Amino acid sequence: MLDTRTGKTSASSLDAAELTLSGKQRALVLCLGFAGLLFDGVEMGLMPVASLSVSKSLLGAAYSDTLGGEWFARFTAALMLGAAIGGIALGTLGDRIGRARAFSVCALFYSFFAGLGGLVQSQEQMLGLRFLVGLGAGGMWPNAVALISECWPGASRPLVAGVAGAGINTGYLLLSLVAFRWHVTPESWRWIFYFAALPVTLGTVAFFWLPESPQWLASRKALNLVQPPHLAGKDLPAAGAKTHPQSSPLRDLFRPPLLRTTLVGLALGSVPLVGAWAASKWMVPWADKIGGATQPGYKALTTLCWAAGATLGSFCGSPFTAWIGRRRAYFLISLGATALTCGLFTLTRPLEAGFLPMVLAQGFVATLFFGWLPLCLPELFPTRVRATGSGLCYNSGRFATAVGVFFAGTLFAALGGSYSKVGAVTGLIYGLGMVAIWFVPTRSKNSLDE
Repeated sequence: MLDTRTGKTSASSLDAAELTLSGKQRALVLCLGFAGLLFDGVEMGLMPVASLSVSKSLLGAAYSDTLGGEWFARFTAALMLGAAIGGIALGTLGDRIGRARAFSVCALFYSFFAGLGGLVQSQEQMLGLRFLVGLGAGGMWPNAVALISECWPGASRPLVAGVAGAGINTGYLLLSLVAFRWHVTPESWRWIFYFAALPVTLGTVAFFWLPESPQWLASRKALNLVQPPHLAGKDLPAAGAKTHPQSSPLRDLFRPPLLRTTLVGLALGSVPLVGAWAASKWMVPWADKIGGATQPGYKALTTLCWAAGATLGSFCGSPFTAWIGRRRAYFLISLGATALTCGLFTLTRPLEAGFLPMVLAQGFVATLFFGWLPLCLPELFPTRVRATGSGLCYNSGRFATAVGVFFAGTLFAALGGSYSKVGAVTGLIYGLGMVAIWFVPTRSKNSLDE
């Protein structure tokens, strides 16, 4: 039996290791993991709410609506590029030093650089900071989801995956409530970046008290890999025991037998993210442009409606997937997201009666993906590469998103600065999911058991 505090293993089977976490420890993992994802959502949602105000303030007389939209695309692309790199690099870190330690590193990273955003004096400085925030934000998802999934095995996983999937969107909801109560304007926007620095406390708490994944500890023990610093020198293999050379999780993903699984996972993880950031997020600056002059809180209200639907959708995504099946769920979500996103940008507009209800519905359906992903992506990979594999698949979409958002920014200018046109065209991205899902490998069972 493996003790998660000491890292020592008895002669009993390592498969029993998952039973060693107490109920309080599992609850702590769930609460801190959810909080990490919640603040991840706060960091990711900052610029859709604040971008135009930041640009108007920093650009001054040089500001124009078209330039504001282009800078929004640049900020988003920088964030996504950082998140893609962070998801892979810090996901790999989680496989090497442990989920809990990597979790704390990610929280400290994104909160520190988000807070520095309140001190910037130029657009270029903000652009660099958004990239750095993305590194930590991208690394949080694979480590938090892997930790929660491994500490809550078996029948409880669909519910727990739903909670994890709802975490990021609950962060959007929290941010929108704060911005609705205290308006973000060109004269008053720096405070919201100081607010985003609050999770530095979470990172500190997690570093000292967040339990490590028993499955990760057991896997490292079985493979005789380098132990985390706090376990160094404890319970080493007996002399003459069979050992294995240290392998690279990232290298293993791109060679048989995991290569095909990795490629399919990359496609499944890309569609929701590219759709969310290259298409859906245009609704907020669109609302700010049309309603901001007379109703400064309208963009926050738009974000609030979307986040309310998104929080419910991401929570329902896992139970819905477990009920209807992995393939059918992904196909239907892709179909619904395509229809609602294109409909939002073509059939209504901000300040009209149907706009906010459509935003709510789009938020619900399009984020069912984010209940599907934490349930199904970890299932594809064995423990030793799970954080790296799920992080790579989830964050690969952010590389594509960085390119897609730059393209959308160019398209935005080419379409005469029309938010409705660029949103409708890019919304078709969701339709690719209806094809990609049929290439997912067939599984004999749906679990994380090795």
